[in-house]
Amino acid sequence: MTTFASDTDTLTRDALTVLQPGFTGTAAPDWLLRRLGEGLASVGLFGRNISSPEQLAALTAQLRAERDDVLVAIDEEGGDVTRLEVRTGSSFPGNHALGAVDDTELTSEVAAELGRRLAACGVNLNWAPSADVNSDPDNPVIGVRSFGADPALVARHTAAYVTGLQSAGVAACTKHFPGHGDTNVDSHHAMPRVDADASVLGERELAPFRAAITAGTRAVMSAHILVPALDPDRPATLSRHILTDLLRRDLGYDGLIVTDGMEMRAVAAAYGIERGSVLAVAAGADAICVGGGLADDETVRRLRDSLVAAVRSGELAEERLADAAERVRALAAWTAEAARARAVGRPAPDGEVGLRAARRALRVTGAAGFTPLTAAPYVAALTPVANIAVGEETPWGVAAELAALLPGTGAGTFAGDVAGGAVLAAAGERRIVAVVRDEHRHAWMATALDTLLRARPDTIVVEMGVPQAPPRGALHIATYGAARVCGRAAAEVVAGM
Repeated sequence: MTTFASDTDTLTRDALTVLQPGFTGTAAPDWLLRRLGEGLASVGLFGRNISSPEQLAALTAQLRAERDDVLVAIDEEGGDVTRLEVRTGSSFPGNHALGAVDDTELTSEVAAELGRRLAACGVNLNWAPSADVNSDPDNPVIGVRSFGADPALVARHTAAYVTGLQSAGVAACTKHFPGHGDTNVDSHHAMPRVDADASVLGERELAPFRAAITAGTRAVMSAHILVPALDPDRPATLSRHILTDLLRRDLGYDGLIVTDGMEMRAVAAAYGIERGSVLAVAAGADAICVGGGLADDETVRRLRDSLVAAVRSGELAEERLADAAERVRALAAWTAEAARARAVGRPAPDGEVGLRAARRALRVTGAAGFTPLTAAPYVAALTPVANIAVGEETPWGVAAELAALLPGTGAGTFAGDVAGGAVLAAAGERRIVAVVRDEHRHAWMATALDTLLRARPDTIVVEMGVPQAPPRGALHIATYGAARVCGRAAAEVVAGM
């Protein structure tokens, strides 16, 4: 049962309650267990904390032995952003593939199965779905994490995802409010801006969040973006105009507001994480997400003490901190009740729903004159730098899946101005399968494909990002994401399976 140290006062407990810290390792460190006993109510998990479903279940059981109502959060979008399957690639296509299919029932089924797997491992809060409208095709951080560029499509699939995920007893955290799609800067590195006027924002960016609120999303994550039409001075995470006036008052949202990672440079560089956390709670945020980079007891202590000091100095109202902590506890109570309900009526697992969805998402050009391969090809991955949300360690592409269907398949990774010639030299006489990710955003990638297609017109092109560039090659397959199941679906087409 939940217990608190006798010398920990209400203010300090509330300050701990609003934190969602991370840690290193696959077992909970002593400092984290101690903080749970003192009032910490949430823990964030990352790929570094997970080695298998069994290990994850043991870890969450360890946390609940210290505090039975702890919120265990994870960034499991499926698709390109996975923590459950960080070392293998996801069993679920991401949002862009689901938007390409445009079957809301399928989206709900995928989210429900993903939620079932999370719940089975003891995870009860998912920092997903992304409700961002990808209106800027050059967006470096959203891209295939978005359902698409049409606000109505994004809205209906956001609602379906929230409904499916929460049907499994896992709270959805719809992000990144008020919308990160119309940016060309990654907030992990710097401060993005959305310069649309208020009417455009209302019709485009806010539409999916209205749908999520109507669907009952239990949490919303703020974005570290500057939106001058809403607040010319402070980014959304630190803006009372955006979190309290817009999200709470105008949109009628009454659930938990979570910040995006406070170590991200968009906030940390300008404000520091301590000052930023105080401003975020004062603006209306209820939970401070930290731990992607700073994952230790010292970080928790610093943030706790900063919040306590801000209350004692009058900078942060004690009632605002208490309200934030109570919203965290209310969500914890909902997840506990949802877990009890799930134990009574567990849905049957559907292990194939992700692959079925990935197959339906494919868009194939040139299939009429294409003969499936029977000999092992050479797979050339033209690889851009992965964005931080995706991570460098998650494998992607079609090489492993094609090798399973066509043993002897060769593979290599290429980048830069000499990539095209290097692929030709490495492939020899073998048929080339060129795998790209957002060709339209990388001039060197387009040049490499030009080189390959001039020399080898029979090259097969697989686009695993946002398919903005015109299809080309003897066969062009757009997968709308780089999840493992998307690679499997593409490999089946190439091999005629």
